[in-house]
Amino acid sequence: MAVIRTVARLLAVSGAMVLSACTTVGPDFKPPLLPSWLAGWSGGSLAALPVERKGSSSAVSQEWWRSLDDPVLDALIDEALHRNPNVRIAGLRILEARANLGIAGSTLYPQVQQISGEALRVGQRQDGGPNSAFASYDLGFGIGWELDFWGKFRRSIEAADASYFASLAQYDDVQVLMAAQVATLYASIRTLEVRLQIAGENAALQARSLQITERRFESGNDSELDVQQAKTQYLSTLAAIPQLENLLRQAQNALATLLVRAPGPLPEMAAGRGRIPNAQLELIADLPADLLRRRPDVRAAEMRLAAQSALIGVSEAELYPAISLLGSLGVSGTSLSASRNTLDWAIGPSLTWNVFDHGRLSNQVLVQDARFQQLFEQYQETVLSAAREVDDAAVAFAKGREQTLLLAEAVTAARRSLAIANIQYREGLTGFERVLDSQRALFGQQEREVNALGDVAKSMIALYKAMGGGWQAGRGRPLLDDATRETMGERSDWQEMLSTPLPPASRSVPAGVQNLEREQ
Repeated sequence: MAVIRTVARLLAVSGAMVLSACTTVGPDFKPPLLPSWLAGWSGGSLAALPVERKGSSSAVSQEWWRSLDDPVLDALIDEALHRNPNVRIAGLRILEARANLGIAGSTLYPQVQQISGEALRVGQRQDGGPNSAFASYDLGFGIGWELDFWGKFRRSIEAADASYFASLAQYDDVQVLMAAQVATLYASIRTLEVRLQIAGENAALQARSLQITERRFESGNDSELDVQQAKTQYLSTLAAIPQLENLLRQAQNALATLLVRAPGPLPEMAAGRGRIPNAQLELIADLPADLLRRRPDVRAAEMRLAAQSALIGVSEAELYPAISLLGSLGVSGTSLSASRNTLDWAIGPSLTWNVFDHGRLSNQVLVQDARFQQLFEQYQETVLSAAREVDDAAVAFAKGREQTLLLAEAVTAARRSLAIANIQYREGLTGFERVLDSQRALFGQQEREVNALGDVAKSMIALYKAMGGGWQAGRGRPLLDDATRETMGERSDWQEMLSTPLPPASRSVPAGVQNLEREQ
């Protein structure tokens, strides 16, 4: 036992001495500066929006869909965020990243730990002589510890940590996309329901006009032309209904698929049939640059950049010698009375250096650096696309609101025009063509108004999506449902990792990156 304690003490002292002289090669990651054009960007169309109530975007946009005041939509989004396979897959990728982080962290400890042993019963038999037998045993323990002299393992941990936070950001991004997809399909379904209602109302109105023209034709007061024109318009309106029903069913099937349900209408949507979500925008106190950096896809791009920066250091460390501490301890003996037990031990440093492989290793550093630059360009593109999405959605919302006000007046005028045309037709002051024109105008303006209202709702949804809201509450939800947790826990030792909560929404990047951002 004294020898074992001596070996352990020598390993610890040697490791401490070497680690005190360790360095870390490769570049230290610095959060990328936002593009120069963003410094002078005031938010574009976003800054000019007529906002009902301004507030902190971090408070308003967390569950932005609740501002639509539609409990059915709230329940559907909550169901999708719990049940949709894409959300669940993103959660499982967080667990995968956690496991990889654990693998990377284990490299700071002895990498080779080997225990071997054998116990044999050895016998010999000779013709005419006695049998002889004895026991033999051999027990050995070996340890190998490659010291992180150049920071290779620390850079690996840094890369794994950044990849973990990238998986968190991707999980957040999937939730943003899922909430927006459900809300957009919901708005489409409600819009189609109203369009069907309008088509039915206009078909009924045109059916009455057809009946009037048929009676007047039978009495000799109108020509057959009026009858055929009325019939044409009526049948044309009826023909639009099957197409709308087809579009409605497809939208219902798409929404059911997001909710992991069988295709078809959702029973809970029957209550609010024909009610298009009222798009009242509640926004925005953050600066445009902060708004974009908060988006999950931008954060994920930044974390992938951080992970790749660390991999440059991992590759660069391979250019230098690997310094290891090796130790072994062995005990052997037999049961023979004349034999002695033997204790063997060894301890010492080891140096491995791929001197003649410099060309491959140095080019591997360049490969990792080129990948870093590619990811940097992708980050710039992500920020630019994010700014475009914000401006596109903001201008669509603003101009859509203006359009709905005008179309509402147009519908009122078209309805009044039809009423006047019907009176004049019945009194014989005008022909039936004026009635047909007024009916077509009313139907067309109603269609435009409903489509514009639906587009405004979708534009508001797109704007909240572009601002990256709707993921914060997901940090407090379990990654997996109880049945999946139980199944995975039975299959592998997941219990501790599954019980570890996600970092809060306030911590979206590793602590080291947060410190660098504060320094900048």
